[in-house]
Amino acid sequence: MFETILSLRPVWAVCVSSVAAFLILSLGEKIKPNLREGITLCAALIKAVLIFSMIPAVRAGEDFSVTLFELADGVGFAFKADSLGMVFACVSSFLWIPTSVYSIGYMRGHREKNQTGYFAAFAMCLCGAVGICFASNLLTFFVFYEILTVATYPLVVHYRDEKGKKAGRKYLIYTLGSGQLFFAGTVLVYFLCGSLDFVSGGFIGGFMEGGSRNGFAVVIFVLLITGGAVKAGIMPLHSWLPGAMVAPTPVSALLHAVAVVKAGAFCVLRIVFYTFGPELCRQLHIDDALCWVSAATIICASLIAIGKDNLKARLAYSTVGQLSYIVLGAGLMNPQSVTGAVYHIAAHAFMKITLFMCAGAIFVTTHKSQVSGMRGLGRRMPLTVTAFTAASLGIAGLPFMAGFVSKMNILAGAAAAGKLFYIVVLIASALLSLTYLIPVSYIAFSKKSPEPDFLSYDGKSLRGEADLRMLAPLVLTAALSMILGASPDFGAGLFSFAEAAASEIFGGELL
Repeated sequence: MFETILSLRPVWAVCVSSVAAFLILSLGEKIKPNLREGITLCAALIKAVLIFSMIPAVRAGEDFSVTLFELADGVGFAFKADSLGMVFACVSSFLWIPTSVYSIGYMRGHREKNQTGYFAAFAMCLCGAVGICFASNLLTFFVFYEILTVATYPLVVHYRDEKGKKAGRKYLIYTLGSGQLFFAGTVLVYFLCGSLDFVSGGFIGGFMEGGSRNGFAVVIFVLLITGGAVKAGIMPLHSWLPGAMVAPTPVSALLHAVAVVKAGAFCVLRIVFYTFGPELCRQLHIDDALCWVSAATIICASLIAIGKDNLKARLAYSTVGQLSYIVLGAGLMNPQSVTGAVYHIAAHAFMKITLFMCAGAIFVTTHKSQVSGMRGLGRRMPLTVTAFTAASLGIAGLPFMAGFVSKMNILAGAAAAGKLFYIVVLIASALLSLTYLIPVSYIAFSKKSPEPDFLSYDGKSLRGEADLRMLAPLVLTAALSMILGASPDFGAGLFSFAEAAASEIFGGELL
């Protein structure tokens, strides 16, 4: 009985947010704001408790798995909590809590309409994200991948204006279109292998018949990887992501840190290492292709970000570049680079959500969205700008920040593989990150000709800062970005999970 309850825990973790969404929607627009937000926070806490309760057992090598029903021979609607899935699940479930608190402050402070639909869709996004984390096979993964797509759409078009509708259409075309390609690839995998179950180190290689089916395998890989590349914003499949910045800032935080683009990067890791495997990827030269595409995306996105005056647009292109670190770490194909890639899921999440929360706090408080209009902002919002600065340094990979840990492991992996070109790319990216993020802090703390709106802050109170419900979450995530840099295993032990996932993928090879 105990084993059965334990095995169902991933299912409960997936379902709790869908229950919250159902309750919020069923109560309708007449629901009192405090009740609606109470349901959201309770669901977020329960989801986090369920997921974090699995940490000791998964760390000890035990499986939380269950098959709810069989769909075909060898294919079930199944869930499994492994080391890789736990990293994404822990991050997304934990960050839902401060993001929910932040959303309350933002939505009320900005007097947003349709808040009921917003919180319901947000909850469904977390259902999709955690379902992706714990999906045991390609078909279950696909179902929750599409749930995440559909649930995110109402958030992208939240304002219901022409700009939002246009962004929503582009989002659906890209994500639903790539989703169908992913499904086609899934069907071909079943045709080839008779199974869809994820296996550490991949399973397709055993069905290749001495290389005679290499062309078929390449077709399958392209179909599957497109689904991940679109959501991860890999160039040239990225244009939907900057366009989606018309949504409220908490939605941007969701897209970039909690669910959508992380789901895309996670998809790449599942396909490369749990479907194809390192050996087959090297045989098909997939590793080289991943490295070249990710390196180009890192540099190009960083250069575009430099030229963006709108803060959210600058952060959006930053995400396009930063998520490619995960793809690059995968393409380098060694335990250390993969450890860095997996840990970057967490490191980037904490840093990027801080940056977007800061951008939203600035907008709600001052109605400023252009970097050029923020001169002297630090006088009015010193805590917000300090948090932004800390997260910016982390994005650049400076020591004692979470980004340093993930990026140094990827860099060490490039060195171990003897691929010096990618070391140059990583160093150049760090410098470019400083170039497009640190000027924001410099302008904000500048004493030269500050904006008139910022002269009233006397530095003796928090009156110039955003609502505490917005300020507290961004300070928390900024602090955690630094803590996870100084102590990567703090809390949930995410770095250990990243190492364990890499070790499993490469058959126990030492880091």
